[in-house]
Amino acid sequence: KQARQLENELDLKLVSFSKLCTSYSGTRDGRRDSSDTTPLLNGSSQDRMFETMAVEIEQLLGKLTGINDKMAEYTNSAGVPSLNAALMHTLQRHRDILQDYTHEFHKTKANFLAIRERENLLGSVRKDIESYKSGSGVNNRRTELFLKEHEHLRNSDRLIEETISIAMATKENMTSQRGMLKSIQSKMNTLANRFPAVNSLIQRINLRKRRDSLILGGIIGVCTILLLLYAFH
Repeated sequence: KQARQLENELDLKLVSFSKLCTSYSGTRDGRRDSSDTTPLLNGSSQDRMFETMAVEIEQLLGKLTGINDKMAEYTNSAGVPSLNAALMHTLQRHRDILQDYTHEFHKTKANFLAIRERENLLGSVRKDIESYKSGSGVNNRRTELFLKEHEHLRNSDRLIEETISIAMATKENMTSQRGMLKSIQSKMNTLANRFPAVNSLIQRINLRKRRDSLILGGIIGVCTILLLLYAFH
């Protein structure tokens, strides 16, 4: 009987507690519409009601837990048959109800705290926006100019850094190409020094080609002169 009475009280309390948490956000919106200068609900009646109801529900849950423990002790006592299915079923049902009520209470409480934290954050942001809007137009204009100038300086620094990066990459590329050319030249010199006979043969071939070119040119010149003499005589 005590367990059922506490369960009924808890059911009514949890319903009221859930309604309070549901109506919290809507009430906050209505107050913001009526006045933007209304302080946050840290000390409001809804917060006080929330704290009171939370304490009452926690007390009822503690009492119901104690009664369930007493019922469990009774079912485990020596004078009660251990195989009484009705008693075990009743005890398990009360335990399930206690678990459901505890879960629902913690879930509703967590939702309420999350909504209140969100509303507090929104109120703080709103105050910052209002304080910013209430500033003088000259100061705001100067701030905008300073921000634009700062952005221009950042863009200039970025362009300079990109130009320096391109120049450094070009320098590294040219240095790498210079090293490759030096390596090729050193390899060619090594081959020439290692194979002098080949170098001498190449020189002889070049001399013979020059000599053949001179002979061929002389023959063509003589033939041309003879043709001209024959044509004029």
